Amino acid sequence: METRIALIGIIVEDLSSTEKINEILHEYADYIIGRMGIPYKNRGIAIISVVIDAPNDKISALSGKLGKLSGVNSKVQYTKA
Repeated sequence: METRIALIGIIVEDLSSTEKINEILHEYADYIIGRMGIPYKNRGIAIISVVIDAPNDKISALSGKLGKLSGVNSKVQYTKA
């Protein structure tokens, strides 16, 4: 199956969702190349970037699951190839 590289940007405004975010990311660990989390204490939020190499349906499913969580916003940027 063909895969694509994508960057998933996650803004967490409800920090109580972080445990569920980590559970979801763990489900897709085989596809994740790397991730970086930045707590922004001045605003009470966290910013997470996840780089993934996966089929389109897996990328969409991951982003969708994250976006359904309370206080979590998730957006995806794909490579062209």
